[in-house]
Amino acid sequence: MNSYRFRLIVPLSLIILAVLASLGALLGPFIQDFYQERMNERVQKEAAVVSYAVAQSDPASGGDFQEVVVELSERLGARITIIAEDGTVLAESAEDPDIMENHADRPEIIGAREGSEAFEVRFSDTVGQELLYYAEPLAVNGEEIGFLRLGLEMSELNDVYQNVWLLLFVSFFIAFIIIVMFATKLANQLIKPIEDSRRVANELARGNYQARTYEGLHLETGELNRSINVLAENLDQITKTYENQQERLETLIENMGSGLVLINSKGDITLVNRSCRELFEEDTDRWLNKLYYNAIDRKAVIRFVQELFLVERPLRRQIKWPIGIYIRHFDVHGAPIIGHDDELKGVVLVFHDITELKKLEQARKDFVANVSHELKTPVTSLKGFTETLLDGAMHDEALREKFLTIISKESVRLEGLITDLLELSKIEGEHFELNWDEVDLGRMIEETTVMLNEKASAKNMTIHTKTDGDIHVPADGARLKQVLINLVNNAIVYTPEGGDIFVRAYGQTETVVLEVADTGIGISKKEIPRIFERFYRVDRARSRNSGGTGLGLAIVKHLAEAHHAKLSVDSKPGKGTTFRLVFKRQPFDDEG
Repeated sequence: MNSYRFRLIVPLSLIILAVLASLGALLGPFIQDFYQERMNERVQKEAAVVSYAVAQSDPASGGDFQEVVVELSERLGARITIIAEDGTVLAESAEDPDIMENHADRPEIIGAREGSEAFEVRFSDTVGQELLYYAEPLAVNGEEIGFLRLGLEMSELNDVYQNVWLLLFVSFFIAFIIIVMFATKLANQLIKPIEDSRRVANELARGNYQARTYEGLHLETGELNRSINVLAENLDQITKTYENQQERLETLIENMGSGLVLINSKGDITLVNRSCRELFEEDTDRWLNKLYYNAIDRKAVIRFVQELFLVERPLRRQIKWPIGIYIRHFDVHGAPIIGHDDELKGVVLVFHDITELKKLEQARKDFVANVSHELKTPVTSLKGFTETLLDGAMHDEALREKFLTIISKESVRLEGLITDLLELSKIEGEHFELNWDEVDLGRMIEETTVMLNEKASAKNMTIHTKTDGDIHVPADGARLKQVLINLVNNAIVYTPEGGDIFVRAYGQTETVVLEVADTGIGISKKEIPRIFERFYRVDRARSRNSGGTGLGLAIVKHLAEAHHAKLSVDSKPGKGTTFRLVFKRQPFDDEG
């Protein structure tokens, strides 16, 4: 705003200066002419007085003229000259008339002779000064004898001129200063509200809607500032409302249970909420501002987005993909974003995780079939061998012992199946609770190894154990031992004779890792997500022959989740399998 003040005051000052200078240029000559006229009038009056005095003197003697001229010159302070018609000087107050040259060619004499302007300003060599000359015809006793000339020194008039110009300069300079001061003050009064308005406008442009300007008493600027204050207040209210809505919207988007993805018309991902990170189990923040087909590695999702861009209408699909050791199911809703100009602005995707619903649905479908299938074999065996015995085989001692042995084995198998079903039902119940305690994994591994060594030795296997670091974890000892037994027993079942089983536990800074590895048949990548389903077997013949129920790994999965442990599986067909559980070191009191 200093430049604005400069642009206002400097031109105004120059205008004032130009006006004053023009006024001075007009007044100066006017005053000079005024004093010049006064001087001319004085000379004429004095000349009239001198002419009268000379006319009263004795004309018979030129000396009388000289005396009169000298005396009058002293009294009037002027140079007086009496010149004859032919230009001869008859009397002179400043010099001896006899030695003076002829004055017939003097301009003032010529003017007086011709009756025109008889004033002349000229430098006099006689007196060495600039003089104002005036000449008029001289008559004595009614007879013109020549001309009377008066000369007044111009120094007095020049002093007056200098004083006039000095007075004009000083007064105009003072007037200029005063006017500029008042103009500056007035400009400041006008500019200050504008400066304040500009300051507030800049603050508003920077987003500071709390800024306010002084309204003042000026009609125009006051109205401007009041308008700016109203604008600032409205912007403040609108911004607060927008921020509140934005915060609520962001909170809603970030905390909604479903995953949300926004893709613009160019295919760039512009928004991903927090739930997507949990649903996809990857850092989805890296997707932002990337093309969707470069960021998302799920082909089914990419095809769905492409179809959505193609048809430009809402679509719905159920998509599944493996994440870790699980199969995740999603109900995906997609809709195009259409602007006011009916142009496609982008698409929005909403991912609903329906994995649990799918599991429940599948469990309802499979449970009866699986349970019926698993129960059918032992029940059929019991019924068949019992009928055989009743039909007469009971009288054959060898057959009776053989059939009764089979019936006993099938009864044990049936009892184990029912026990596992009841155990799994209990674990999945909402009232299931763990008895938390601090468990030493080293001792638990040792107890489990002793318990299953005989079964491993029967297949000519060796169980290798290794512990490292602090391996105490908060857990339910009985349930955790159940997990370890199931994993080791599973490794024995699926490992050929002569194989090796490794049970390892090692402590880390914040976690404890428990691993059960084998050199068995392994699991294909597509089967890994299903091994924790009820009754699912990788090798059905092998597991049935071992007496397995198909529920062991389902129990392991649920108990691992109850302990807040991360369960993972690494396996290659023919190379063996490794089950890994990662426990947190948090105090078990906090894990309820």
